[in-house]
Amino acid sequence: MDRKLASIQKILNIKPIEGADRIECADILGWHCVVGRGEFKVGDLIIYLEVDSVTPQTETFKLLASSNYRVKTRRFKKQISQGLCLPLHSTLAEKYLPLCEQLGTGLLPEGLDLTEALGITKYEIYIPAQLAGTVKGNFPEFLHKTDEERIQGYPEVLERYKGFVFSMSEKLDGTSFTCYLNNGEFGVCSRNLELKEDDSNTYWKVAKELDLKGLLEKLGGNWALQGELIGQGIQKNKYLLPNVQLKLFNIFNIATGKYLDQDTFARVAANLGLDTVPMLGEIPLNHTVDQLVELAKGPSKLNPKIPREGIVFRPEHETYNEDLGRLSFKVLNPIYLLEQEE
Repeated sequence: MDRKLASIQKILNIKPIEGADRIECADILGWHCVVGRGEFKVGDLIIYLEVDSVTPQTETFKLLASSNYRVKTRRFKKQISQGLCLPLHSTLAEKYLPLCEQLGTGLLPEGLDLTEALGITKYEIYIPAQLAGTVKGNFPEFLHKTDEERIQGYPEVLERYKGFVFSMSEKLDGTSFTCYLNNGEFGVCSRNLELKEDDSNTYWKVAKELDLKGLLEKLGGNWALQGELIGQGIQKNKYLLPNVQLKLFNIFNIATGKYLDQDTFARVAANLGLDTVPMLGEIPLNHTVDQLVELAKGPSKLNPKIPREGIVFRPEHETYNEDLGRLSFKVLNPIYLLEQEE
C-alpha cells in the first residue's frame, strides 16, 4: 500500500503551547503539528504533509529549504511537531479546483490523496554501494514489502481493535532484508528490489553465511524470510555491533499468501537458529495514539545507551484490516527521531 504523504485533512483540535505566543498545536488524524497562532481553526480543511515527505524545490515550499525540502520531526518549545499544514487558500490548492469541479463538489474532499499531484515523494535513505548491489529486477510480486504504517495516520484502528492482544517488538534502524525460495528458485532482495547474486554484496554475504537457502529448504514448500540487517556499514552502525547481523521479523508462506502468527513465527525462527528482532511482550490494546508514543520511548534492547527507534505492534493471530491490509503498525520514538534529525 502506497503511503498517503500529502492529503486533505481536518483540524480536529487546537491547543496552546506553554510559553509560546506565536505558535500553537493542531491535531490532524493522530498527528500533532505546530502552526502559526490563529492561522487555523477547529474544523478547517487543510493540505497536510506527513513526516518523510520530500517536496519539489519550488517557491511554494521554500519554508522547507533549510531541511532540503524534507518534512522532519521537530520540536518547538517542548512541543513535538510532525508534519506540515498548508491552508487551502494557498496557491497549492488552486491546482485542484478543476478536480473538485469534476467531482461536482466545489470543495476538496477530506482524505483526498494529493501525493502524486503535488509531486511529493517519500524520503529514502542513501544506500552505500556494498548494500545497493546489482539489480536483478523489481521486488517480486508474490511477496510483500516490509514497511508498516505509522498509527498516527490511522487512529481509528485503535478503537476498532480495542481489547485485542498485540505483540510488541523493537523497530530496528537498519536496512530491510528479504530472501525467498519459490519453486526451487532462491532470491535475495533489498527493500524495493531483487538483487543479483554477488559475493561482495552485504545482503548476499549474509544469505550465504547463514545458509538461508538451506534453512528455507528445511521448511519445505515455498517460503520467505524477512528481517532487518544491522551492524557495520549500515546506518552508521548505531548499535555499535562488531559485525553485520540479521534480525528476523517475518516468515511468509508464499503458497498461502500469509505470514506466520506471532507464536509460530518465534518457534520456527528458533528452530532455524535465527535471531529475531527484540521482542517486548504483549499488551491488550487500550491506548490512545499519545499513550502509544510514550510507550515507544525507552532504550534499545540491543544497546541501552541509545533510544530505540520505536515499536511494531502485531496481533497474536494474523488479521486483515481494510485500511492497513495486514494488521500491523509502528509507533516511532520522537526522541530518537529528533536525535537522528528524522
